[in-house]
Amino acid sequence: MKFQLATDKTPAGDQPKAIESLVSGLKKGLNHQTLLGVTGSGKTFTAANVIQQIQKPTLVIAHNKTLAAQLAQEYKDFFPDNEVHYFVSYYDYYQPEAYVSASDTYIEKESQINEEIDRLRHASTQALLTRKDVIIVASVSCIYGLGSPENYEKVHKKIERGFAMNRSEMLRMLVSLYFDRTNADLTPGMFRAVGNTVEIMPTNERVIYRIQFADNVVSTITKIDAVSRKIIGDVTVFYLFPAKHFVTPEDERMRAIADIQAELKVQLQKFKKEGKLLESERLKRRTDHDTALMKEVGFCSGIENYSRHFDGRAPGEAPYTLLSYFPHKPDGTPDFLTIIDESHVTVPQIGGMYAADRSRKENLVEFGFRLPSAVDNRPLNFKEFEERVGQVVYTSATPGTYELQKTEAGEGQIVEQIIRPTGLLDPVMDLRPVNEKGRYPGQVQDFIAEAEKVIAGGGRVLTTTLTKKMAEDLSDFLEEKGIKTKYIHSDVDTIERIEILTDFRKGVFDCLVGVNLLREGLDLPEVELVAILDADKAGFLRSETALIQTIGRAARNIKGRVVLYADEMTDALTYAVHETNRRRALQEAYNKTHNITPKSISKEIKSIADQMRTQHEEVVESALSIDVERYKKNPQKVLKEKKKQMEAAVELLDFETAAVLRDEITHLKEIAL
Repeated sequence: MKFQLATDKTPAGDQPKAIESLVSGLKKGLNHQTLLGVTGSGKTFTAANVIQQIQKPTLVIAHNKTLAAQLAQEYKDFFPDNEVHYFVSYYDYYQPEAYVSASDTYIEKESQINEEIDRLRHASTQALLTRKDVIIVASVSCIYGLGSPENYEKVHKKIERGFAMNRSEMLRMLVSLYFDRTNADLTPGMFRAVGNTVEIMPTNERVIYRIQFADNVVSTITKIDAVSRKIIGDVTVFYLFPAKHFVTPEDERMRAIADIQAELKVQLQKFKKEGKLLESERLKRRTDHDTALMKEVGFCSGIENYSRHFDGRAPGEAPYTLLSYFPHKPDGTPDFLTIIDESHVTVPQIGGMYAADRSRKENLVEFGFRLPSAVDNRPLNFKEFEERVGQVVYTSATPGTYELQKTEAGEGQIVEQIIRPTGLLDPVMDLRPVNEKGRYPGQVQDFIAEAEKVIAGGGRVLTTTLTKKMAEDLSDFLEEKGIKTKYIHSDVDTIERIEILTDFRKGVFDCLVGVNLLREGLDLPEVELVAILDADKAGFLRSETALIQTIGRAARNIKGRVVLYADEMTDALTYAVHETNRRRALQEAYNKTHNITPKSISKEIKSIADQMRTQHEEVVESALSIDVERYKKNPQKVLKEKKKQMEAAVELLDFETAAVLRDEITHLKEIAL
């Protein structure tokens, strides 16, 4: 398959010139190009056109999960017939392993994995290993260790009708691929066996493959909807990848265990020589326990800390990451395109991951909680990242120092995209004092008055605070004043953030309060008013870049305006106002020359969270929509009928249907009759 852009839109404004320049630069071999595009100028559409012309697998890196989700949805809309995937950290909650020597406190690793995001990660890597028309939209988790792509691909299995294989051999094969056996509901990476039938749910899609055997041969393979149990059809062949990214063949595993034990011996001698008897005993117990589990079941908690041995890497050698799964030329150089979105934030974030991780790991090693090789379970350092991404296009309305330096060094070019196809102007800015007796009753009260006017006209409102606590408190206060409000910040779960933003666009609530997540890249055309509280407070959240980016949230609506609450004009505030007015003047001149009447951006409301919701939830909702009216007329009859159906499903070992009926019964009971 080739990348095929599916849209009625044609490049306009500065887009044609930008597309031509970027494509030309890539063909000339430029490794660093910056697309300096103002908010609302269509940077993602420009990038999509570049991808179609270059026809290379593409990695898009965003600095947070929310922005990555929005970009993934946009690229899915542009390339519906190609493979577009979402790759972010699969932890809903993550407390890394650590040791605080000052208080002698060991903090054990705690995490809660989001199974749906884990499935999407597997879908990403499997797409990269099987197709060329792939776009992966990722957060900076793409630079963290992932396991060898060679081993991951090597142990995948081709399951084909007519294969000489019996049920027992199939079960052993699934266990070797790290699939778990269950007698209950199937989830990705699990299988169950009933009689002469084996049912498998792969890690990359929510379907079940039912395999039946006859005379030690795979007789039929049936593809089934995972929840509704509807038969999708018979298939002749499918490919099964491992249920985990860290995969090691049996012979390699035994070699790795021997290497781990050899390293343990050396480290124990070092500790004894230094008189660290407690650390020596602690390390020996931990490592012996882990290697025993590796021998018996092939896995242990925290196995990623031994990844250097399993991968066969030398000390200090870079780990395998998502970047390793992208195609490379015969000489080993990357053969894919990288787009770093909102690069002024994302590039520094990538650069800061390595040092923080290493400091924590070295402390664990020093006090005997981990072997020295644990430090090689790490993210890439920035130099390694640069070597592994090949040609890069940075996109930002406010390029950072790194991008500008690369351009000045002659390694690339800056391509400007100032003129918006819609003719939209940068927003009008209104500077107001935080406190001025008589005229303004204070920034919050003044903001409420302004917000009520906008909401009464059907518009949406954004406001930014300096801290998470302020965002939460302001949200509660606005609710008390009768304004439908939600807050969003980094502590809100990934999928919930996406759903909040989607509900905001739909008008489920009218005011969104945030800290820094309301800045870069968020596409919210319904927003008519942006209020920046404490705009004159010096710091990261009120820097030149942050202010311009936040002001840009009002640049997608013809009624867009920004109120900045400040008692003094800081250097950052002065620059942001001047630059915004400069860009506004350029657009006004262009509109006048080309007789363009500005119009708001119109964008269909979609969310990748809809695709991340499980089919189970969708089937429950569908069933409820049918049964609610019946339940209201005769609740006891409907409940009795549903319970009987649930019990019948359990007897048939049809646990998915039983689970749907169970949850439907629960929801029906919650309905107030």
